[in-house]
Amino acid sequence: MSQFTISGSPHVHGEESVKKIMYTVVLALVPAILVSTYFFGIDAVRVLLIAVISCLFFEWVIQKYLIKGPVTITDGSAVVAGLLLAFNVPANLPWWILVIGALVTIGIGKMSFGGLGKNPFNPALVGRVFMLISFPVQMTSWPVPKPLFAAGLTDAITGPTALGLLKEGLDAGKSVEQILADPSMPAYLDRLTGNMSGSLGEMSAIALIIGGLFMVWRKVIDWQVPFSIILTVFVFAGIFHLIDPTFYIDPTFHLFTGGLMLGAIYMATDMVSSPMNISGKWVYGIGIGLITIIIRMWGAYPEGISFAILIMNAFVPLINNSFKPKRFGLVANKK
Repeated sequence: MSQFTISGSPHVHGEESVKKIMYTVVLALVPAILVSTYFFGIDAVRVLLIAVISCLFFEWVIQKYLIKGPVTITDGSAVVAGLLLAFNVPANLPWWILVIGALVTIGIGKMSFGGLGKNPFNPALVGRVFMLISFPVQMTSWPVPKPLFAAGLTDAITGPTALGLLKEGLDAGKSVEQILADPSMPAYLDRLTGNMSGSLGEMSAIALIIGGLFMVWRKVIDWQVPFSIILTVFVFAGIFHLIDPTFYIDPTFHLFTGGLMLGAIYMATDMVSSPMNISGKWVYGIGIGLITIIIRMWGAYPEGISFAILIMNAFVPLINNSFKPKRFGLVANKK
């Protein structure tokens, strides 16, 4: 009996190639790159370049000297991993921590499972969570936005993120109204455009959404995953806000702060680590949204999207097994 070896997903036949898909994602990230560079200047450029170059270097080294197979750093997947890793860290992060994060992203998150198409978890999130656990102080020292190409890291001013301010205020017994009245809390327009402390990927919900719509138009991602995540967070947060508006903030605050848009649009939609079936995508997205808002409301961390995506990545095989697509082709008639 002949045996077949099936490569890693996605199993799609069409005109698109891995290279085209990856560089479409890079193109979709351009608006967010420009916004983050505007707010953080040369520091943003430094972080982006170090992350991308490090990911390319480690993938090349591993493929050439450890796996000793074909070198595929030109397919764009390492570039995307580097960009997403950079978008998950503060602009003032020391270069050596970023290099370690890139090594974990490529070496553990991607290549240890066999490379592109075989990783069960989003590689950039593996690197991000590793850095957060290993270097919590540096990973949570958020620079305040400053003019383009202003002075470097030595005189950078840091401050809490909007989610951090919310968490600290609630823990101190303040009401939501008092927290929003704090002068250090970014105004609604600032939260929408990204003029606030945070990682590069928290800078502009508008820029991220524009890139997401572009990827949906190019059919690089399915809309069901980001939509279900955003809808779940909005509905769940809205219900609790209606129950007690003095303790639970309005749902739009959760949508436009933290890494929700980045995670929902660019990381949860990874073809390899997300479900294949449309019904499964809804379950996956709802699960991410629920876990995210649960961590934000009652967890120790002010943010929860990274952990939520990694947790649901682990459930993807079960989701795929439970929501299988209908078989197609000829079926023998039963006698």
